[in-house]
Order: sequence, then structure tokens, then C-alpha cells
Amino acid sequence: MYDMHEKTVIVTGGSRGIGFAIAREFARQGARVIISSRTAQALKAAAEQITAEGGEVTPVTCDVSQSEQVQQLVERTLDTYHRVDALVNNAGITRDNLILRMQEDDWDAVLNVNLKGAFLCTKAVTRPMLKQRSGCIINISSVVGVTGNPGQANYGASKAGILGLTKATALELASRGITVNAIAPGYIETEMTANLTEKQKEALAGKIPLGYIGRPEDIAGVALFLASPAARYITGQVFRIDGGMVMG
Repeated sequence: MYDMHEKTVIVTGGSRGIGFAIAREFARQGARVIISSRTAQALKAAAEQITAEGGEVTPVTCDVSQSEQVQQLVERTLDTYHRVDALVNNAGITRDNLILRMQEDDWDAVLNVNLKGAFLCTKAVTRPMLKQRSGCIINISSVVGVTGNPGQANYGASKAGILGLTKATALELASRGITVNAIAPGYIETEMTANLTEKQKEALAGKIPLGYIGRPEDIAGVALFLASPAARYITGQVFRIDGGMVMG
């Protein structure tokens, strides 16, 4: 699709779901991919699968809410490949509950991983990208950050915050040839939807104009495009990949 040979890409939360699909697609197109996750076992399995398909991948255990670990992730990338061409801020968690029942720890945990993690990773790659005078940052948000969702005040706030982070950093970094964009997925087939009943899946699909739940590969294709030369004139934008669920 797009030639990514000699390009170095970091994908946080790259061991499963959307993150894994993105990492896999970049590797298939020739990129040197660094995937991170807090779970070493899942990270190893993901790396083995990408390697078995002929991709070049380096797994690095990292909690993106911890600045020292994020710095080590970026330093290892630079030590190995001497540059960072793209960062995909995908790492995220949920701890759902109604606002009256939501614990402060649940709020903090989600904001720390989803939003603070994106901030820390963006900050860590900014200096090497500024020196290169090139780079691409792709933030994975959610349509929940646009529309809200009952029981997800923490998650929605974190994903809405990512949209603000995207636009501010896009303005700051544009003069150095660095693009910053966000992808806001709708309902996507992941571990979360795998636990739903067929009736529940049908109900979700009924809310989507295209009539079906998306796949992680639908998000991966957009991420690949945004990191390619074809998207060099796009920055500060939010791409809603949701089958038409949210329009306007």
C-alpha cells in the first residue's frame, strides 16, 4: 500500500487489538516497528507473530504513565535505529462506572494511561523529530471523546483530552515538518466486543449506518496513510472511523 522501508515507528499498546493491527500493518509495509505494552507475555506473543510474518519488530515493556519508562522506550529506539519517524499513541485502558459510583482511583488510572501517557510519549519524541525536521504523531482517540457515553466519564474525558492535545501540538510542531493527527474509532471488533452476545452485537450494528462493527485493520489502514507521504499536508485533524455513526 505505502512503502515504509527505512522508517521507524513506535506503537504504544501494540500487543493486541487496534495497536497490534497498526504495528502489524506498518511491519508488513517494511517499517521497523517498536511495540510497547505493560504486559510482557502479550508483548512477546505479538512480536513473535509479526516476526513470523517477516516483519522487523522490537518489543519493549513500558508503562506509558511513567515518564522514566517512556524515556527509556524512546532512547532504546534511538540507540537502535537513530531516528523516530512516527509515533502512534494507542495505549489505553477503561474502568467504567457511573459518575456517582466512580472511584477517584479509577478516574486517575484512566487519565494517567490514556491522556498523560500520550503527553509523555509525544514530549519524548518531539526533540528527535525536531532535529530531523520531520515526523508524524498519530493519537488514537475515540468517538466517545466526541459524543460522550454513559458510564465512561473518565474514558470520554481522556479521549476528548487527546483531541485537544492533538490540535495544540499540531500547531506547535508544524513549522518543523511534523504532523499530528488523531483517529477516533467507533465500535471496533476487539476483546471488549468479543465478550458481547450476538444480540448485543446486532444492537450495536443497528446504530451504525454502514450496518456492521469495524475491524482493527480499518484503523490500521488510516494510521498507515497518515504516516505516509500521501498525508504530508494533513495536520491537526480528527479522523472518525466509525461506519458513519457520528457525522457533522
